[in-house]
Order: sequence, then C-alpha cells, then structure tokens
Amino acid sequence: MSATTAPSSTETVLAPTSRWHGLLRRHLAMPGILAAALLGTYLWVASLSLDDIERRSLNAGYLLRTINQHLMLTALTTLLVVVIAIGGGILLTRPGMRRLAPVATGLANIGQATPAIGLLVLLSIWLGIGFSTALIGLVAYSVLPVLHNTIVGINQVDRYLIEAGRGIGMSPGAVLLRIELPLAVPVILAGVRTALVLAVGVATLATFINAGGLGALIVTGIKLQRESVLVVGAVLTGALALTLDWLGGVVADLLRPRGLD
Repeated sequence: MSATTAPSSTETVLAPTSRWHGLLRRHLAMPGILAAALLGTYLWVASLSLDDIERRSLNAGYLLRTINQHLMLTALTTLLVVVIAIGGGILLTRPGMRRLAPVATGLANIGQATPAIGLLVLLSIWLGIGFSTALIGLVAYSVLPVLHNTIVGINQVDRYLIEAGRGIGMSPGAVLLRIELPLAVPVILAGVRTALVLAVGVATLATFINAGGLGALIVTGIKLQRESVLVVGAVLTGALALTLDWLGGVVADLLRPRGLD
C-alpha cells in the first residue's frame, strides 16, 4: 500500500511563480510596441512646423479632453454591456428560458448588423444628439459578442460536472457560481474583449452626434486636410483599442481556472 506524497514546499512556491512568468512572457511585448508607436508619433509631430489649427487640435489640454471623453464612453458602454449581456446570457441558459435564446441573439444581431453610423444617426433622430444617444448606440452595437459567448460558454460546460455538483447537494445557484461560470470565464472574457475593441472603434463616430471623443481629431484632419491631426487621432484610437485589448487578455489569463492553463 503506497503512501500519498504531499506536494513539497518548492512545488507550492514554483506553481504560482511559473504562472506569473508565463503571464509576463505572453503579455510583455504589447506595452513596448505601443510605447514605441506613441513616442514615434510624438517625435514626428514635434518635428513639424504646425499652423494655428494644428496647434489648437494637438495641444495637451484638448488631447486629454478628447481621450477622457472616449474612455468615458467606452467604459460606460462596457459596463452596461457586461451587466446586460452576461446577466441576460445566464438567464437564457436556464431550463425555462433556453427556447428564447435564438430570439435574443437575433435581436442583438440587428444592432451589430446595422452600419454603426446609420444606427447612431437613426438614434439621434429619435432621441436627439449627445452623449447618452451615443452610449445607447454603442451598447446596441457591442452587446452581441458578450451575449453569444456567455450562452456558448455556459452551455459547453460538461453536464457530468453539473450533475456531480447537484449530486453532492449543491443548489442551482451554487452550481452556477462554483461550476458553470468559472469554467465559462475564458469564453465570456473573449466576448468582452471583442466588445471593448468594437466600442473603441465605433466611439470615434460619436463625434457626428456631438458626443466628443477622438473622432473629432480624425474628422478635423479629414475636413481641413491636416495630416498631422488625422494621424494623431488615428494613432491614439488604435493605441487605446490595443491597450484595452491587452488589458482584457491579462485579466482573462488571471481569471482563467488553474486547470485550464
């Protein structure tokens, strides 16, 4: 009869350490690439002789204001999408609600199938222009990936694990919180990352309904033929999208159940 060998203290220490090393290896390159791109853009703009219009558009105060508007719109969109889509996705995987899942995903698909600028214009005719209208449009445009991934992530959990949880006396809520959601986290977070990038990109169009954001720089650059303003707006928008996607990847790796590493 063999004795069970307890894990040594060295193995206990190395397990979380190797997890962090793997996390650093996977995600260390992106911050450096983004920093190099932003520094290169700054040095290029600093080498130019800017006219009055370019100086007004590229001064630090105006840039910080547009970045803040863009971040606020993106953050509120993501928060609302997470609450609506994850909550709705959980409900649509419960036995009594599953038949409504195709209807709900079909409705969510309408928002994303509609061209973003057309959706914002239609909403502005109905609700008026401004930040709140842009927020509603972005939520409608970004909700599908999170809703779909929540439904798929929960439905793909092994049914034997769920039955085992019920067999040891877990309530339906405990099964959801301790088995289904933890195992569905990677798929759900992939949807959240997609929604984040969508929100950042579509938020550039919010400037057309007077909701601010980095789209103002891009529109100014195009209308007034100021290449420097256009490039700065495009680079900042791209850098913001990549930064949020990178952060989403880090969070996904941190929340991934240990056995799925």
